[in-house]
Amino acid sequence: MQLTPEPDHAPTVDLDAAHDLVATHLEGPVAAEDYVQTVEYDPELRRWYVRFTCDARDATTIYFDLHQRTLRYEVYFLPIPPANLEALYELLLRANHTMYGARFSLGPDGDVYLVGRVALEHLTTHELDRIIGVLYELTDRFFPPAVRLAYPRR
Repeated sequence: MQLTPEPDHAPTVDLDAAHDLVATHLEGPVAAEDYVQTVEYDPELRRWYVRFTCDARDATTIYFDLHQRTLRYEVYFLPIPPANLEALYELLLRANHTMYGARFSLGPDGDVYLVGRVALEHLTTHELDRIIGVLYELTDRFFPPAVRLAYPRR
């Protein structure tokens, strides 16, 4: 196997083209899906909000933030838990070990998020669909056990 030397600079990606791809896909085919409640866009932040129904919780919103070289995405997963922090963090860190496309993270507020990013040169409609599917699946799989640990019944 021969490795190709890396170029001296990162590949140039047209930010307007990336914006158009995300907007067209999220506001078109994704918004038309039965499980999607709403798709909104904030032009000041270059942020899309995709709210969809889940089996494990009433609804979840994915925030897609377009940056110069990446599309960052996150789901607000759980507020900072009042109990069993160590057990909850162990569950989430062990999950991170096998996850692809997103990871659990603590935000500046201490709350739990699912986050990820994709380089714009790898951004396609198939990749957007994969991201939405991964975030849906991870939320459905890990939200119930996380809530049981963080908010035990008394």
